[in-house]
Amino acid sequence: MYLTTEKKKEFFKKYGKSATDTGSVEGQIALFTFRIAHLTEHLKKNRKDYSTQRSLLKLVGRRRRLLDYLKQRDIERYRSLIKDLNIRK
Repeated sequence: MYLTTEKKKEFFKKYGKSATDTGSVEGQIALFTFRIAHLTEHLKKNRKDYSTQRSLLKLVGRRRRLLDYLKQRDIERYRSLIKDLNIRK
């Protein structure tokens, strides 16, 4: 599998408060960004995989809602996360 538990812990350790803090908004957004990049590469090769396309759109929506939440709560954390992950609105 492309996303192991060690890789998840690495994302949460880097962007969240700790490796076990899976509820942090920054960690979830980083994880979603990694999954979105992986699914995008898959869809470039398999254009007619509509179930993957649907799950990609759902992930993008989830990430967007979390980014909006973070933007409302703390604009500085939002800006630093956008810069770290190279996400543009």
